[in-house]
Amino acid sequence: MAEAKPTLPEGDPTEKPEVGLEAANGPAPDEGQSLEARLAAAEAEADEMRDRWMRALADAENVRKRADQDRRNAEAYGGTRIARDLLPVFDNLRRALDAVPEDEREAKGGLVEGVDLTLRELTQVMTKNGIEAIVPEIGEKFDPQIHEAMFEAPVPGTRKGDILEVMATGFTLNGRLLRPAQVGVSSMVAA
Repeated sequence: MAEAKPTLPEGDPTEKPEVGLEAANGPAPDEGQSLEARLAAAEAEADEMRDRWMRALADAENVRKRADQDRRNAEAYGGTRIARDLLPVFDNLRRALDAVPEDEREAKGGLVEGVDLTLRELTQVMTKNGIEAIVPEIGEKFDPQIHEAMFEAPVPGTRKGDILEVMATGFTLNGRLLRPAQVGVSSMVAA
């Protein structure tokens, strides 16, 4: 099978095709329009294009700022899931230390010291990564922003909203609440 050769159009290849005035210079000016009217229309079109350009620039800047904010949030709060998963480990180490009575600490010295060192190291790693403990004091006022009331009890000698007991430490990650401190609160109303 023989290959077909492409055919060239007839005529001089150096000749340029004729282009009408409209194709070369845009639409033909309306003979009835004055020069001032055409100038005003061109200025209005230029103003519209400048406005579009400014809006596109502003949109691009907003997209850049949003992407930058998203990147910073990912850096600061990207470890939220693993941080939440570490909180029960902290709680269990704390409970293990609290379960050993003072008089038995010396007899079980190595084990207690190992658990204590592990808890301290975990606390240092958490602090290094922006995880801070919320440890309310007994008698402190209940703050629903950082505390979770696990129970209320009318205890004489206390005021309504005073913290009676701290059941679990709360935590923040770079200022954002990970887990509220779990507390017992007084419901005693002053007589």
